[in-house]
Amino acid sequence: MENADRLRASMVEALRDNAITSDAVAKAMAIVPRHVFVPEVHLAQVYEPNTAVPVKRDGGGMTLSSLSAPRLQAAMLEQAEVKPGMRVLEVGSMGYNAALLAELVGPAGHVISVDIDGDIVERARAHLAAAGYDRVEVVHADAEYGVPASAPYDRIIVTVASPDIPPAWLAQLAIKGRIVVPLQLKGVTRSIAFDRGGVGLISRSYRPCRFVPMQGDGACKDQRLTIDTCVCLNIEDAEHSIDVNALHSPPMESWPGAVFDLPDELELFLLTNSPRMTLLRASPERVNEGLVNASARLGVPALIGDDGSFAYRIERVQDGNVFESGVIAHGRSAEYAAAQYGQLLRRWAKQYRRRGAASIRYLPAPAVTSPERAPQQGGLLRRWHGSVAVFWPETFTPRCGDPA
Repeated sequence: MENADRLRASMVEALRDNAITSDAVAKAMAIVPRHVFVPEVHLAQVYEPNTAVPVKRDGGGMTLSSLSAPRLQAAMLEQAEVKPGMRVLEVGSMGYNAALLAELVGPAGHVISVDIDGDIVERARAHLAAAGYDRVEVVHADAEYGVPASAPYDRIIVTVASPDIPPAWLAQLAIKGRIVVPLQLKGVTRSIAFDRGGVGLISRSYRPCRFVPMQGDGACKDQRLTIDTCVCLNIEDAEHSIDVNALHSPPMESWPGAVFDLPDELELFLLTNSPRMTLLRASPERVNEGLVNASARLGVPALIGDDGSFAYRIERVQDGNVFESGVIAHGRSAEYAAAQYGQLLRRWAKQYRRRGAASIRYLPAPAVTSPERAPQQGGLLRRWHGSVAVFWPETFTPRCGDPA
């Protein structure tokens, strides 16, 4: 049997490349026995840096609870900057991450973990006790309402994908507190570290992530528009009218001369710079049939025109090593839709092609009543309890030799 201590040390060393940036997080991950929290799983899988471990599924096979990949957990802990003596609320209980938090806050701090699933709560309690972390408090409740009895919290760390930031989380966050939340934004999810700023929250960092969805009163409603078998649009923040026959019209292809790079940053820029931008997804079968380009397999931003025409991004390699963004458009106004999309691609390539170019604010509902609060460069995404405002300040100079 492989040695858990050796595998754990190798995992931490592998995460030192870009996920772990502090000695505190490295030390915590080197100490906590991850395998204790998933004893049914082979050690090599448990300590693989990029592998999540599903723990509970529904009748249809959808994952309800999972132990996140170590790389993602480390990155979120670095975003949170947890210090000794802090009080931390964790939303979503698998036990392991709560144990890491317990190491970070030390004996003078306190960690409370909340989950809506009674089975997961009991599992987390048992495994935390087995690993020696029985001082972590695990609460069975709907996390939409937080855990008010132990508030305020210096940090709130959410380990499920959330469509919104409930008022209870804001009310229970300390004045100088920070919340790290995987926030759903028009079909994609970003782990965003928010501090208080003005009437709401302002981002300190963000990064791509994947999590199981929130359950309970804060669950995301299914808001997909099917335009063909296994081809759909995400419409979580707006209503879109699309010509379903346009997909079967001859596609128009254009290449506006924009570099393709940092796809997750480009994706966020496109989705937040037009109210008519949504996410197009297609199954591998429809891609293989040639109905849509391969870029739609994992989801690609699509621009919907007034008459139901639409355009989406593709890419190709130019001159052997330069990737270029292009556009495919369908419908009566395909040429116009492609031109609009091409303008966005060129603007991103010239002004925003870097990590962390956006500034993201969360504004509670009373704070988004006046139009002047909308960002000048970016978008305002409406939610139940407030809005997410994404700004893209123009501060970037292209690198020499980049496409126009």
